[in-house]
Amino acid sequence: MRPLRRVEGRAVVLDRCDVDTDQIIPKQFLKRIERSGYGEFLFYDWMRDPEFELRRPGAEDAVVLIAGRNFGCGSSREHAAWALDDYGFRVVIAPSFGDIFRTNAIKTGLAPIVLAEAELDALKRAVAERNELAVDLEAQQVAHPNGLRVRFDFDAYERQTLLQGLDDVARTLQRAEEIAAFEATHPARFDLAAIR
Repeated sequence: MRPLRRVEGRAVVLDRCDVDTDQIIPKQFLKRIERSGYGEFLFYDWMRDPEFELRRPGAEDAVVLIAGRNFGCGSSREHAAWALDDYGFRVVIAPSFGDIFRTNAIKTGLAPIVLAEAELDALKRAVAERNELAVDLEAQQVAHPNGLRVRFDFDAYERQTLLQGLDDVARTLQRAEEIAAFEATHPARFDLAAIR
C-alpha cells in the first residue's frame, strides 16, 4: 500500500446521499480477486449519463471526492474502495460513511474524511469557484487556495496506517522479531513435520 500524507488536486462533488457499494461498483464486475482494473467500472450505471458529475468538464483527474452522507453504505464489498482508488481518488470527504466501507477504504489506502455539513458546504462553494484542494493527513487539514482551512479528526491508528502505507501484513511484519521471540519460548502444540 502506498503512503498517503498529502494530496493536492481537483475535486469532484457527488452531492448524493446513501450512495451504496452497488452503485459504486456493480456486482457484475466482482469476478476478479486483484485490486486493480476496477476504476473503469466505477459508478458504471451513472457514467452512462453525460450529465453525471464525474463526466462533467473539470472532473477529470480528480483526486478528491466530496460526497453526501452515508457514502459507501450497503454490502461489504471491498471492491468499492478498490474501484475509487483505481480510478484515481485518494480521499473521500463526506458527513458519514458506511462502517464497512470506511474500514475497506483505510485498508486500500483511501482516506475517508468526515466533515460536518456546514464545513462541506464551504468546501463545495470554494471548489465551485476554483477546483483545487489540498488534503494534508499529517496536519489533519483540508485547504483551498482562497484561504479556507478546515481541520478534521482522524483515528490515530488509521492515520498511521495511511501515513506509513501499512496494510495488515506489513503492520504484522513490523513485529517479526517479537513474534519470533515469542514462538522461540513457546513449544509447538503439534508436530508440523508429522502433518507434512
